[in-house]
Amino acid sequence: MDQTNANTALASALAEELARCGVRRAVISPGSRSTPLAVALWREPAIDAEVVVDERSAGFVALGSALASGVPAVVVCTSGSAAANLHPAVVEADEASVPLIVLTADRPPELRGIGAGQAIDQLKLYGGSPRWFCEVGTHSADDSGLLHFRSTACRAYAAAAGDPRPGPVHLNVPWREPLAPVADPGAVTATDPLALEGRGESPLTAVDAPAAALLDGDLDSLTAALAAEPKGLIVAGRMAPSTGLAEAVRSFSEATGYPVLAEPLSQLRRGPLAASGRLICSYDLIARSRPDALAPRIVVRLGELPTSKSLRQWLSSLEGLDQFVFEPHADWKEPTRTAGRILRADQLATLEALATRGGEGPGQWAEVWAGAERGAAAAVAGVLDGLDEASEPGVWRALDRVLADGDRVLAASSMPVRDLEAFMPPGPDGSTFHANRGANGIDGLVSTAAGLAADGARTWAILGDLALLHDLGGLAAASRRESLRLVVLDNGGGGIFHFLPQAEAMERDEFEALLGTPSGLDIAAAGALFGIEAVTVSTDAELGTALAGASRMVIVKLDRDRNLELHREISAAAALE
Repeated sequence: MDQTNANTALASALAEELARCGVRRAVISPGSRSTPLAVALWREPAIDAEVVVDERSAGFVALGSALASGVPAVVVCTSGSAAANLHPAVVEADEASVPLIVLTADRPPELRGIGAGQAIDQLKLYGGSPRWFCEVGTHSADDSGLLHFRSTACRAYAAAAGDPRPGPVHLNVPWREPLAPVADPGAVTATDPLALEGRGESPLTAVDAPAAALLDGDLDSLTAALAAEPKGLIVAGRMAPSTGLAEAVRSFSEATGYPVLAEPLSQLRRGPLAASGRLICSYDLIARSRPDALAPRIVVRLGELPTSKSLRQWLSSLEGLDQFVFEPHADWKEPTRTAGRILRADQLATLEALATRGGEGPGQWAEVWAGAERGAAAAVAGVLDGLDEASEPGVWRALDRVLADGDRVLAASSMPVRDLEAFMPPGPDGSTFHANRGANGIDGLVSTAAGLAADGARTWAILGDLALLHDLGGLAAASRRESLRLVVLDNGGGGIFHFLPQAEAMERDEFEALLGTPSGLDIAAAGALFGIEAVTVSTDAELGTALAGASRMVIVKLDRDRNLELHREISAAAALE
C-alpha cells in the first residue's frame, strides 16, 4: 500500500483488493480528479493498465477485455461529462451481462451543486444499469477508511462477476486535494495490519459461487419430459466461452437424439460439435419455410435465443411447444413469452447429469433435420460458388478458411451478426465469437475489438462502414494491437435498412437521406491517420488473399442493392417445399 498521503493509501488499497480478487485489466482515461485512482492502478503490478484518451472508447475497450476473459475489467475516468461518456458501455455491459467495474472520480460534497467546475450529479448516473452503485465517500486513511475501501473493492468485484448476475458496477469516488502523490507525513493514521495490508495475496473478503446443479427431483422430472418427446431441439444462442460445455452438449444430444441449432455466438459452432453430425447451422433459412415435418414439440434452450428472426417467429408460432430455458443467473431472457420453465441451474453440470440418464438416442427425427441442413448448405454453396465478386455472405466463408484455434471474432450488430449466424460454416478450431448484442448498438465496436485483442490473441472485427464511422476514435486503441484485423464492409451506408419495410414505403432519395446515410468516408485514409495500413478488395479471390495476408485493415467494396438481391437468391434456393 502506498502511504505517501491519505489519497494514495486509500486508492492503492482499492487497487490491491481488486487485483487480489482477480482484476487483470484496467483502462484509464486521463484527468486530474482521477489521479489517485489512475496512479494506484498504473502502479499495481498484477494489473495491466493502459491509457485511452476518449472515455467513450475507453469504456468499450474495457468491455471487450471483459468479454475475452470473463473477468471484470476496470475503467477509470475523471468527473463531469467524462463519466457520462461511459454510459453506452455500461448499458451494453448491463444488457449483455459483461463484468465491468466503473470507477468515476468526483468532486467532494462541498463542491457539488454550487457551480464548481466539472461537477455534475454523478450519483446513480447510470440509472438502473449497474448491478451495484456505491458512493464511496471521502475518508481518512485510518483503520475504518482503509477497511471501507478494501471491502468496497471486494463487493464491487463480486457484484460485477456475478453475485447474482454478471454486469457493470459503478463506484463513485470523490477526492479532496492533494490529488497528486505528494508526501504528507502523518496523513495515514491506520494501525490495524488488516487495514494496512489486507490478507496478503488473498482478498479481504471472497465470495463463494452458489451451488450449480439441479436437485435430483428436478432432474427426474426434466428427464421424464425429455424421454417422452423424441421431437426435440437444442437451441443455443449467445454465451460466454465455457470449458467443457461443447462436449456436454454433444453427449446430451447423442443421448436424446435432439439436433443442436447453434449460432456462432453460442461458442458451439466451432470445435467438438463440428464433426458430430448433430450440428444445424442453416436453421435461419430452414425456419423461413416453417416446415411441419421439422416442427419440434420440445426445445431445450442454452444461452440467449439466437439472433435469427425467422427462428424466433417460428418457435413463437408453434402451439403446444414446451420450452426449457437454462438461465443460471437472476435474469429473464425469454422474448418468446411462451417458455414453460426457466431452469436456474448451471448448464454444464445439468447437461452432464442428464446425458448419463440415457434416452432414445439418434433416430429418424435427427436424420430429417440433418437432411434439411445438407440441403440448405448445398443451396447456399450453389449460389455463392458462382460469384466472382466479393459479397457480404461470402465474407464469412472466406474468414472460415483462415480461422485458427484461439482466434476471436467480433461481429458488428446490424447485418454482420446476422450473416455470421446464417453463413459461418462449422469448423474444428476453437475460435470464439462475440458481438455487442446486449443493447444491439453499432457504437464502440472498434474499441470493443481493441479490448478483445488486448492480450495478444488474433482478433477479427467484421463491421460496416457506418459502424467504423461511429467509433473512429477507437482506431487510436486499435492501432496499438498488432493482433487485431479490421474487416470493413464498405457498402456505402446502412445496408440492413434495405431489408425493412421502409425501403419499399419511402422514396429513394428520402430513404437514402434518412436511413441509407452514405458517409463518403475514405476508410483507408481514416486508418492511415492512426498508422493502420489498409488493402481494398472487390472480388472473392482478392478477399481470400487479403485475409490470408498481413493487412491490418481489409476494406471490402460492396453494393447494398446487390446484397439484398443476393440474400433473396439464397433464400429462394434454400426454400423447402
